[in-house]
Amino acid sequence: MKTEAPALYRFESLNDFHRVFGLPKPVHPLVSFIKIEDMKISPDALPPSIVLPFYKIAYKTSLCGKARYGQNYYDFGEGGLVFTAPGQIFESPVSQASSGYILLVHPDFFLRYPLAGTIRQYRFFTYAANEALYLSDKERTVLFSVFSIIEEELNSRIDHFSQDVLISQIELLLNYSNRFYGRQFITRKSATNDLLQRMESVLDDYLNSGKSSENGIPTVQFLAEKLDMSASYLSDMLRSLTGENALYHIHEKLVEKAKEKLSTSNLSVSEIAFELGFDYPQSFSRLFKTKTSFSPLAFRQSFN
Repeated sequence: MKTEAPALYRFESLNDFHRVFGLPKPVHPLVSFIKIEDMKISPDALPPSIVLPFYKIAYKTSLCGKARYGQNYYDFGEGGLVFTAPGQIFESPVSQASSGYILLVHPDFFLRYPLAGTIRQYRFFTYAANEALYLSDKERTVLFSVFSIIEEELNSRIDHFSQDVLISQIELLLNYSNRFYGRQFITRKSATNDLLQRMESVLDDYLNSGKSSENGIPTVQFLAEKLDMSASYLSDMLRSLTGENALYHIHEKLVEKAKEKLSTSNLSVSEIAFELGFDYPQSFSRLFKTKTSFSPLAFRQSFN
């Protein structure tokens, strides 16, 4: 009788990961560089969802099929660089064939190094898989050269300098990825030129339908879900397009609606605040004054 795989599998160590995927034991207990084509496991043997205690950087050059991350599907056929942070739950890829590279790094490897703190500043670790980094040929050559150094360092020498060298290469990889994501935001503006319009529509619908008085002011997470993006990717894309993040745009829309109500209705400031979703009128008044340099009452009086 066939035993079904558990719904969720939590990997405990790199050794555990290598064992499950039919790989030789890792040469380092905290860092592993893997060629995807060397992974030997049938798709039906994988649990539907897995959790890794490592940072994972994966470049997949080809993949027939799709992998799901959150509620989004991403086709890896074109190849892409995907980042995940420790503790994230994602679905196992369902595919026939794949090639590329996976770099796994346990957070403990960064201890006593500045990267232990600064790695959280690389926001692409919170992007969804369908927000992967697509590379130009030149960018791919650059990143593959870094991968090559990491692979060689792990496989040919482990000494007192190994950790310094590996961390410097990982940081270089992250900085290049940051740069290339910036390029991707710019070159994909034509594909996302309706983002602001869609965002305006979502916010208008929310604020005009009375949902804000019931559910509170719209959040970045709410807006991102409506636009089928992760919250961090949405903010970074908006920052690239407009220079401001998603929260800024939400606040601008709230103030715009507040101005409309203050100038065209007899609602009190408290009533307007609650209609817009604020729990306290003071919070609304503080935001309004920050954005306009006027209190809500002073703004209303300017129309009389």
